Amino acid sequence: MESTEAEDTGMEIESTGGPVLLREPVEGTPPVVTDRAALLEACERLAAGTGAVAVDTERASGYRYWPKAYLVQLRREGSGTVLIDPTELDDLTPLKNVLNSLEWVLHAASQDLPCLAELDLHPAALFDTELAGRLAGYERVALGTLVELLLGYTLEKGHSAADWSKRPLPVDWLNYAALDVELLIQLREKLEAELGAQGKLEWAQQEFEFVRTAPPPGPRAEPWRRTSGVHKIRNPRGLAAVRELWQARDELARKRDRAPSRILPDSAIINAVTADPKTVEELQALPVFSGRVQRKYTASWLRHLQAARALPASELPSPSQPTDGPPPVNRWADKDPDAAARLSAARTALSAIAEDRRLPVENLLLPDLVRRTCWRPPAETDEESVAAVLRAGGARPWQVGLTATALSKALQTTAS
Repeated sequence: MESTEAEDTGMEIESTGGPVLLREPVEGTPPVVTDRAALLEACERLAAGTGAVAVDTERASGYRYWPKAYLVQLRREGSGTVLIDPTELDDLTPLKNVLNSLEWVLHAASQDLPCLAELDLHPAALFDTELAGRLAGYERVALGTLVELLLGYTLEKGHSAADWSKRPLPVDWLNYAALDVELLIQLREKLEAELGAQGKLEWAQQEFEFVRTAPPPGPRAEPWRRTSGVHKIRNPRGLAAVRELWQARDELARKRDRAPSRILPDSAIINAVTADPKTVEELQALPVFSGRVQRKYTASWLRHLQAARALPASELPSPSQPTDGPPPVNRWADKDPDAAARLSAARTALSAIAEDRRLPVENLLLPDLVRRTCWRPPAETDEESVAAVLRAGGARPWQVGLTATALSKALQTTAS
């Protein structure tokens, strides 16, 4: 087999004539930083590097309640790769002093920025390779896919759904984590050049800044309604029981820092509400509740079911979730035929623009903003009035520039 750059640097690879499979980073996987001395040394190396810093995190989604970072991966030109365990460090000020003045390169930044913000780590500027891939017109934008298409490497995967709160972290997990930042800077360079060639770099920069400065989302109204299978429960009393069990589970999950699904699966909540058991024995006869671990909680779950039965009618939840938005689109034709005609015209026009510019239509303009604008259009539907509505709804300048004219015309459509 011919020598490759990866072989020359000692990277463990496997080549089969196609993309090169990376099994570990170029310089090997560094030890995890777990004490202040190691942190100071790592920060010195990062500060001495050049250019943007590649950033990624590993969380324990599906295992822990709180979505915090259990590992932070960093890589910068001239600095190499740094792996930091924030759970072992009381003071990350040295890291903050280095990182918060730099541009960060992340893949799907909105997934990582919240847990990094909890560590008081915030980028001065941002480049999101997933978002860049979407704007560049790629249909598949997973990190591994883009690395393979643009750089000719395949990243060994397999631990994205692991319990990263586990200690010590296995070596193969750390290899996987380090590889996630190994090629981010090179990927950024390729995508930046492609966006520039397509005339989309300014668009991307507006999107990155929007993501970087976005406030944290507010609490979701009635989160219990997202229980999987809740659509099977149609009466208010049953919905009250789902709410009671969901809230009790959530409280216990918070206290134990366990993912709610590991406390009690959604399917068990729906089964309990459907079966409506009256005794502990009846509840324990149901799947999941018959297990050894669950049996010590069944008396508590039963009390919450009984509490739902005792609620006065005035405290029962509405059969449908309250919303300040338009009704489901499939009801528009009956409720407001003109609104349905406006939405149809808007979707057709926006799809044409997105296809012409090689963009996903949802990145061209947020679908919820389109629906709201078509359901309740502004009093004046000229281009500038529509542009003002779009800006108020959070659309970026490049989006307004591409869509305001077409949407203005669509809002003048009627069903007749």
